[in-house]
Amino acid sequence: MNERLERILGITFGLIFLGLSVVVSVETIMRKLFNMSMQGADELGGYALALGATLAFTVALIGRAHVRVDVFLVRFPKRLQTWLNWLSSVLLMGFAVLMAVLACFTLLDSNSYQSVSQTPWATPLVYPQALWMIALGIFAVLALVQALLATVWLLRRQYSRIDAMLAPKSTQDEVEEELQDLQARSNIAAPAPATAFTTTSVSTPSPVAPVRSMQGEFQ
Repeated sequence: MNERLERILGITFGLIFLGLSVVVSVETIMRKLFNMSMQGADELGGYALALGATLAFTVALIGRAHVRVDVFLVRFPKRLQTWLNWLSSVLLMGFAVLMAVLACFTLLDSNSYQSVSQTPWATPLVYPQALWMIALGIFAVLALVQALLATVWLLRRQYSRIDAMLAPKSTQDEVEEELQDLQARSNIAAPAPATAFTTTSVSTPSPVAPVRSMQGEFQ
């Protein structure tokens, strides 16, 4: 489930910035060739950055890719590492919920004042802010679920499950993921085996026999 959600959010993230690159390219061509402008590329870039960064929060949460200063963490006792992993999930959950609540208040204020962007398009801010709040809500819900699971496992003393979900990735974990991705890409790119033709083995003459025959002639 987590891998599927991570894939969906990653694809959405890529499509957002792919669409933004198309808009910027069209804007550049129009300015260069026709001396015209859509006057909205900068505005769309801001929306794409806000939404894409928020989606990246969730992708990093699922993939354990958030930056953590683990220089000293690996030197601590194993049990202390587990407690610190649990504490990090609780703090991240609090931060994610706080951002989601503040985004909700911002959306309500924009709706109440009918706020629009200070651009030629005068876009009602309630629309991009709604997408932004939804993305933050997804991040907050997943962070809350992780913190609750970690708390339950901590009470049950299932420390290995906490470390498996929250511990920073080791070098070995990253190498294994890269090998799995490489194998998956190789399987996709590999051509299907031919079934209509049969292969026949061709025997090649051994170079040993002529050498022996030549030796017999000289003897």
